Amino acid sequence: MSSTLLSTQFKLPGQVDYYKGKVREVYTLANQKIVIVATDRLSAFDVVLPQGIPYKGQILNEIASEMLKATEDIVPNWLEAVPDPNVSVGVKCETFKVEMVVRNYLVGHAAREYSAGKRELCGIKLKEGLKVNDKFDSPILTPTTKAEQGDHDQDISKNKILAQEIVSPSDYEVLEDYALKLFERGSQLASKRGLLLVDTKYEFGKTPDGKIVVIDEIHTPDSSRYFYKEGYEERQAKGEKQKQLSKEFVREWLMDNGFQGKEGQKIPELTPEVVNSISARYIELYEKITGKTFRKAKVEDIEARILANIKTYLSE
Repeated sequence: MSSTLLSTQFKLPGQVDYYKGKVREVYTLANQKIVIVATDRLSAFDVVLPQGIPYKGQILNEIASEMLKATEDIVPNWLEAVPDPNVSVGVKCETFKVEMVVRNYLVGHAAREYSAGKRELCGIKLKEGLKVNDKFDSPILTPTTKAEQGDHDQDISKNKILAQEIVSPSDYEVLEDYALKLFERGSQLASKRGLLLVDTKYEFGKTPDGKIVVIDEIHTPDSSRYFYKEGYEERQAKGEKQKQLSKEFVREWLMDNGFQGKEGQKIPELTPEVVNSISARYIELYEKITGKTFRKAKVEDIEARILANIKTYLSE
């Protein structure tokens, strides 16, 4: 689809490195800055799907920048500027090799593990008698190791992280504190918009001067799940599915079509109808979580627009 951004191959002024992630492309500059381009690629079960989703990159980038600004008073972050709807520029950090996943409901991966009979997740004991989508007594931290591209992230406990010296004890205390503070603020922001922040993941890094900051995106539909607050209790009492805004509906569609990212499974074709419905869901989440009307950026020549805006920003 010509109106989607699937990849970029820029040569930026001062560029010294380039990394292609699942959905983002990272350009490292000589001045310890990075330029992150959010593409319209969609990842599910750690697999990048072949079709792009219109406006997805813009939506992720703009929600992330909004959320970083809304939390910078409690947790420092890497972001310095947003020169284009699909682009963020900030300080280059040394990334911690774990992702801090915070969960407040039995959903997704946690629910699948629980239904398989497991009562412990990342060293956290889960009580008996929980139903899918039930709220935990308090948010739990379930870290994962940060996988290389193409591999799956793996659950890991705090004790193993410290025992394997993946993160130092003093740094881990900061990561834990920051993750829970961000989740609390994210929950407050969601609640104001009639949403429940169900679970999310945070990535952290160290700046060149040794400060720990939150990096990448936060509280977007790629990193988070949301339920609608209105009717949650009633739906839960009746055993009905929760009305949600997240990427879980994509995962459910893939599972219904025989795909869970396992070896030998073929990715089902995303029809134009499915692609457009996913795009509409992302726009809905943008408007719901930010309280703003989504303004579609021009997509006639996305790459040219992005490159021009980056170069203008760097020249200034």
